[in-house]
Amino acid sequence: MHRKASRELVLSRFPALKVKLHSPASALSGGQQQMFAIGGALMARPGLLLLEDPSLGLVPSIVLDMFNAPRQINAQGISVLLVEQNVAVAEGLPASCSHGLKSRKPICVSNQQRKT
Repeated sequence: MHRKASRELVLSRFPALKVKLHSPASALSGGQQQMFAIGGALMARPGLLLLEDPSLGLVPSIVLDMFNAPRQINAQGISVLLVEQNVAVAEGLPASCSHGLKSRKPICVSNQQRKT
């Protein structure tokens, strides 16, 4: 995928970044910084995306929005491994994504096939 097309895909997933496109990263809020980090990783077109505590330090109103990202990313065929300390929110993910949260067994990674 061309760089410009990748950027447009990221901006369509995280529209809050569009208005901050020319701002320094230090001027971004915590939620926008998380979106920026996830978007940067997605531009590399990974087969597996590891998200570690994406809700850490975010205001509660942003946390639920942030948890839509793993669902959307996984729906595009990218496997997502989520490590999250906020169990209450993570339990709202589909069962295949949240296996082992209470039993402390390894979390299952989606077996979605990567789209080419």
